Amino acid sequence: MARLGLEREIIDAEARRRSIGRLREAGVVLPTLAQLADPATIPAGISDALADVDPDVAHPLNLFRVHWYNRGDDRRRRATVPDHMVLGEAITGIPSPIIVLLGDRFPMIRAHKVLAAYGCLVPRLVSGQFDATRHRAIWPSTGNYCRGGVAISRVLGCRGVAVLPAGMSEERFSWLEAWIGQQGDIVRTPGTESNVKEIYDKCAELDADPENLIFNQFCEFGNHLVHYLCTGEAATRAFEHQARAHQGLRLAAFVSATGSAGTIGAGDRLKDAYGTKIVAVEALECPTMLYNGYGEHNIQGIGDKHIPLIHNVTNTDVAVAVSDVSTDSLFLLFQTEAGQAELAARGIDEEGRAALRELGLSGICNVLAAIKTAKTLGLGADDAIVTVATDGAAMYGSEIAKIRGKRFLSGFDRDAAARVYERHLPGLDLDHTLVLGPRERDRIFNLGYYTWVEQQGVSLEEFDRRRSQDFWVGLRELLPVWDAMIEAVNQEIGAKSA
Repeated sequence: MARLGLEREIIDAEARRRSIGRLREAGVVLPTLAQLADPATIPAGISDALADVDPDVAHPLNLFRVHWYNRGDDRRRRATVPDHMVLGEAITGIPSPIIVLLGDRFPMIRAHKVLAAYGCLVPRLVSGQFDATRHRAIWPSTGNYCRGGVAISRVLGCRGVAVLPAGMSEERFSWLEAWIGQQGDIVRTPGTESNVKEIYDKCAELDADPENLIFNQFCEFGNHLVHYLCTGEAATRAFEHQARAHQGLRLAAFVSATGSAGTIGAGDRLKDAYGTKIVAVEALECPTMLYNGYGEHNIQGIGDKHIPLIHNVTNTDVAVAVSDVSTDSLFLLFQTEAGQAELAARGIDEEGRAALRELGLSGICNVLAAIKTAKTLGLGADDAIVTVATDGAAMYGSEIAKIRGKRFLSGFDRDAAARVYERHLPGLDLDHTLVLGPRERDRIFNLGYYTWVEQQGVSLEEFDRRRSQDFWVGLRELLPVWDAMIEAVNQEIGAKSA
């Protein structure tokens, strides 16, 4: 399973030695995963030095900002509680509070996928499987993960290659072009959000070169584990913060669009701690989990048409589909003058309107899925739902004109804004929501066979053992192992640079 990111020991001591030399040259010290889960444990000297570092540059110290606790005002200082918003009944139409963790506080890419990239690359580097002086890190993605991979690669002094669909937002490509000097390191594959198979095909071509190492987020268990640890802890702290002011509040559900199924790994930790229901979300236009379906959609950030290898399907409780008609329309409602005026007329105050303006397409999707979940499960005012906004609205400015041209040919005025509000917030229906029993979990799990065994070469034994929760619990033993390997590398950097 070494190719799936499950290293427990040093694989190539010479490659590890060369990588340590490269890290020393770049002035890099690696944060442990435990430090990213609890940044209060980061050494005071590093925390103090961060005050003078721009969070959006490729500076080695920004690795110590790859966590949920950066303050939203300038992202230079650290908060004691992860930045989050709480959406109440005035906005959502349901009594259950929706707690939304804000991913755009992360450094360099303003999206939480930089955490996943770190969790995938660093275990390979400290074990010697990835040689920073020789290998190119290949980052297949539908947008944010490849940006995170490019950022982490550049900080570590190695070469990162982004592989993503050509139809993704202009902002993603603008960022990549600014960060990657070699245009050949931006690989555009056919299609848009739903064309993950085309990404895999390109990676298969690139994998023929031994200098390339593929960090496929859909099957890298580091992606699952870093979210289990770090995002799970962040969700816990945000919930506990709200629970102190709301006696009797319980954490009823964790909602996450599956995408690569990294983020949803946080739900495993919350279920262990609180008995939380885990809700997996997909686009209605490509309803793989619900209907074995296929299609194309514009909820950028949740690539689909398959079941990721790192999705713990047999621990998932609910599957929900959200239409990109809803996410597109609400993005226009939240971002335009007519939409903001309509929200104000509906009694949503400036603080609430400002919160909604922060949400990108996948964040809106998660909020809508949370509303549908609350209605389906009959949740009340004491039942909190936690979800995430993977990135912010800044990644989607170019989508406004596209949405207008596609969905509102006669213009988006107050009448159109009122119709959007009524249809997609209080009028949101319960359709395309399924509470999963053993049979449905097995059906969804089995869908993954066609991608991973038949196409991607995972053995049937490797594939099937993920059906048991013993496998997923056993994975967590890797976290302290990896942290010990990170600390050993840091000691060698320090000993040889002293």
